[in-house]
Amino acid sequence: MPETEQRNGIRVFHGFGALPRFVHPVVTVGSYDGVHRGHRALIERLVAEARAAGGESIVLTFDPHPRITLGRGEGLRLLTTLDEKIALLGELGVDNVIVIPFDWAFSTLTGAEFVDRYLIGRVGAETLVAGYNHRFGHDRLDCDTLAASGRLRIVKVEPCTVDGQRVSSTLIRRLLEEGKTAEAARLRGGF
Repeated sequence: MPETEQRNGIRVFHGFGALPRFVHPVVTVGSYDGVHRGHRALIERLVAEARAAGGESIVLTFDPHPRITLGRGEGLRLLTTLDEKIALLGELGVDNVIVIPFDWAFSTLTGAEFVDRYLIGRVGAETLVAGYNHRFGHDRLDCDTLAASGRLRIVKVEPCTVDGQRVSSTLIRRLLEEGKTAEAARLRGGF
């Protein structure tokens, strides 16, 4: 697999080895399995923040899913393949995707190490767009602590709810397992 590729207007980087110097990078980090309504609200904010800054939107995602590497992936049915996820992110206007090879060594990083080495060190992030409860690293560094450091501008996105239910990949997977496909589809939203 090449380190860098172009797919329908989106640049895809596999790992951190061949990254260019991004212009005013606005970044988000997550698995984004399913690219559901909650993810889309966050990605739309990411793209808007990048456009407002005259910069580039960047999604950092993982392959394989962290639960698999951490030994908690038994029975995990992913909602999208990596290729499908990248295509959906491209449809939402994301400029760049960095696919992080999520191995055991990477999983041992603290939140501060991840931010220092990769988010700021390699990507050059200026702004981080994150979900209301997002945390980094095995020590679960929270965005409020990161914001207090003054090293990154943090934009927090509130949870997305549909009919009073907080949308999440976990909930969508559970609904699919229970055969509630219409309810799962409503939470996923359509493209």
